[in-house]
Amino acid sequence: MDHTAHQQHEHVDHAHHGAGVSWRTAAQATLHCLTGCAIGEVLGMVIGTAAGLHNAATVVVSIALAFVFGYALTMRGVLRAGLPVRQALKVALAADTVSIVVMELIDNTVMVGVPGAMDAGLSQALFWVSLAGSLALAFVLTTPVNRWMIGRGKGHAVVHAYH
Repeated sequence: MDHTAHQQHEHVDHAHHGAGVSWRTAAQATLHCLTGCAIGEVLGMVIGTAAGLHNAATVVVSIALAFVFGYALTMRGVLRAGLPVRQALKVALAADTVSIVVMELIDNTVMVGVPGAMDAGLSQALFWVSLAGSLALAFVLTTPVNRWMIGRGKGHAVVHAYH
């Protein structure tokens, strides 16, 4: 790690331990994660629904794609900062895994829990309203998790040295 990156890393470590993490920082990290998750989640739900997959299979496809797109967005940024692919993947795994897991638990629980949402067709408002609501709830409930993790130098905090 070069001197500037080390200074940035130290700044992140000292500035984010404890309650010093702003809700804005946590919301930005969550929004970044939500973007990748939403792309994968929507694509998975669309693929599963259009292909007539069973609800469980649709959820599995959605979760898998949420992880792929969530990690890919983080990797894109750190690869631009000059990290090799293997190290970029490690950073993405450290930065996003907990956030994606929490988001996916919330999102898919809502989608499965809303009566008829998983069985609604792509042309039905119930499907899209449920999906949008599940993603919004996932954002609201994951933001405090990300704030807590960043405050301990974990999660999205590991990416800050590369921005």
